[in-house]
Amino acid sequence: MIKWAIIFAIIAVILGILGFTGLAGAAMSIAKILFWLAIIITILFVVLAVTALR
Repeated sequence: MIKWAIIFAIIAVILGILGFTGLAGAAMSIAKILFWLAIIITILFVVLAVTALR
């Protein structure tokens, strides 16, 4: 999921350079959502792993 967030961020930068600001904003929004979703899932799995070991 982090890989897709990075891909969308790169696409947003390229679109921003080319002048497609609306598409760049949309791609960056998707990248932000994917990034935070990946962080939340990672934290959830770490908490579950720690509690399962007890």
